[in-house]
Amino acid sequence: MLTEVTATRYVTPLREGGSLPGIVEADDLGTYVMKFTGAGQGRKTLVAEVICGQLGRRLGLRVPELVRMQLDPVIGLSEPDQEVQELLKASGGLNLGMDFLPGSIGFDPLAYGVDSAEAGRVVWFDALINNVDRSWRNPNMLVWHGDLWLIDHGATMIWHHSWPGAAASAAKPYNASDHALAPFRPDIAGAAAALAPLVTRDLLTEVVADVPDEWLVDEPGFDTTHAVRRAYVEALLPRAASIHERITLEAPSRPRPSQAPGWLTDHLGPWPHPTEKSTKGGGQ
Repeated sequence: MLTEVTATRYVTPLREGGSLPGIVEADDLGTYVMKFTGAGQGRKTLVAEVICGQLGRRLGLRVPELVRMQLDPVIGLSEPDQEVQELLKASGGLNLGMDFLPGSIGFDPLAYGVDSAEAGRVVWFDALINNVDRSWRNPNMLVWHGDLWLIDHGATMIWHHSWPGAAASAAKPYNASDHALAPFRPDIAGAAAALAPLVTRDLLTEVVADVPDEWLVDEPGFDTTHAVRRAYVEALLPRAASIHERITLEAPSRPRPSQAPGWLTDHLGPWPHPTEKSTKGGGQ
């Protein structure tokens, strides 16, 4: 089960996120990026964050630690921004926190090199969870202490928005042509050989068990939260075994110029990316 903390201070919103996440301090003295149940995307976004984030961590990918975060709506009373205040008031109770990585920078494929092995692992993982939000338009990756970290998995497992068609949706291929790591010749076969055997029924069962019950109740078509959890396992398990055969890598839709400043590209461009460092992050 995820560690549970209590939010003690709302610091600032992160307006680049569509759900308006915020930086929040907690009673364990940690600082987190908080994602709210009251955001417009709803609780399924948080369910996806937990399942995919925890699965990624169990597969050895760098994903910031996740925590259950209790929020007292009174925190929003002193917030001057009306939009933020309403979000906080609507999100009382249990929310999701992601370990904040201070000093991290957004990944830019023209400023930071990734070797084919690591690129393959990330692309394979994104294919498994059907992540449509790791493109060059919006990489949702950070560089922190010289390592690549994966964030924002709310736009994954699209099949859980319509369970009657989940089996057909989960069986579909994955087009990685616009993936942020496509230019790095991802070794998908190598990633599949290393990671697919790890995705067992037991592992998936343990991962989905980390989702709080209150985010799964009243799911249409299911009588119990246990049945909902089982549905996630049944969608992901067969996909892990064969998705590498259905990943397509074609020419991207159009080239993307680097958004990084010159001082950064000059410094990071020649780096060979270190892939064997510790995955332990600050505050974890």
